[in-house]
Amino acid sequence: MKICHACVLFLLLIMWPACRKKTDQTALDESIITKYIADNHLNATATGSGLYYVTDIKGTGTTPNINSNVTVKYTGYLTNGTIFDQTTNIGASFNLNGVIKGWQEGIPLFNRGGKGKLLIPSALGYGSQANGRIPANSVLIFDIDLLDVR
Repeated sequence: MKICHACVLFLLLIMWPACRKKTDQTALDESIITKYIADNHLNATATGSGLYYVTDIKGTGTTPNINSNVTVKYTGYLTNGTIFDQTTNIGASFNLNGVIKGWQEGIPLFNRGGKGKLLIPSALGYGSQANGRIPANSVLIFDIDLLDVR
């Protein structure tokens, strides 16, 4: 009998770490984003993918699509306010199919001349991979000004 009790105890000790729940990153990001929205008194809209956006100015020009070349003036920061990237006043030009999914989905919510904010969950950003000054599993905030669409 002593061997059976020892075996059961051994199995429990081995299996214990496997039974613990992993953090649900999607739910954690949602919580971080909704807290940020509340703390900053933002009027944000959810898209259903986890992305939230704030429209300050919708814009009146062309609306981009995934194949558009755009020029965007932006500041990217973490929810704690740490800026990890920003452009000059002339912005940066790129094709939307070559950027993070949060931008592929979010930039087309604005027309040329539009301004606003994108609140991007980690799954639509860099996911579990760190990228430069951006830690793994980071919610990303971007203030954007869509200067041009081609």
